[in-house]
Amino acid sequence: MNLSVSLGLWQDRPAEEALLTARAADELGYPSLWVGEMATYDAFALATAIGLATDRIGLTVGPLAVAVRDPMMIAMGVASVASVTGRRVDVAVGTSSPMVVESWHGRSRAGSAAALRETVRALRPLLDGDRSDFTGTHVRSTGYRLRLPAPRSRLAVAAFGPSAVRTAALADRMVLNLVTPVSAGRLVARLRAADPDVPVTAWVTAAADPDREAVDRVRRAVVGYLPAPGYGEMFAEAGFGDVVAFARTRPHPRDLLAAVPDELVASVALLGDPREQLAAYAAAGVDEVAIVPVSTDRDPGGAGTLQALAGRP
Repeated sequence: MNLSVSLGLWQDRPAEEALLTARAADELGYPSLWVGEMATYDAFALATAIGLATDRIGLTVGPLAVAVRDPMMIAMGVASVASVTGRRVDVAVGTSSPMVVESWHGRSRAGSAAALRETVRALRPLLDGDRSDFTGTHVRSTGYRLRLPAPRSRLAVAAFGPSAVRTAALADRMVLNLVTPVSAGRLVARLRAADPDVPVTAWVTAAADPDREAVDRVRRAVVGYLPAPGYGEMFAEAGFGDVVAFARTRPHPRDLLAAVPDELVASVALLGDPREQLAAYAAAGVDEVAIVPVSTDRDPGGAGTLQALAGRP
């Protein structure tokens, strides 16, 4: 099992802790760092700052929402980070959530599955330095070519539903987030049926020495997924159908949070000794686990968790 690192971007922690996580990952020899985007830093700006503040760690920017960023913007951003930092920079795309796309950005998610596939097709030539020449139903770009050196990035697709898995088969990697090993195994099997050679990364939240603050931070991150189609069924399959049913009655968030047991959190996270859970992901066909270290007062940036997990097979 290969291990990389993904920034947690915890919304109830200081935003600048992302740099603490990045420096720790670099110093501990992790080969790559996933730089996502939530409500604080622009992903390209943060990736540039990380590249300038570290020595060697590779960077993957994203997943970026295809309804918000078009292929030209993505290619220009990746090339900019690579040029300024002198670092290898890969990129990931996905459909993101209704809250991010529709509420925050005021964009439509209609046809998001098709837009994801079209973005992959339009983006790859741009990353390789070719002139854009793509017209789809949702995505189009013609006549643009990077003026900066082509980053020749590897392209990953964030997947959960069947359509996104099929799109991931056209890319260089599939990335999964917040999945049980059983659910990961199903998604990997679907991908392998379409293309047996595309590797799979799973983002998995981790706390090597979890205290109450760490577990509760993960609980708050998980709670919004419980009523969502697909995710609710995944948690029900893991034995938490009563919690999912309660979540779908739209209770007050405080009441739903109180109903989430620690065992549910542990079904999608590495809490304490990670060996059993890592073995389960490996058995499911996951090639790489990207550790999302929990940041707490006792372990800012999750540096202690990264130290504990460094060198794990």
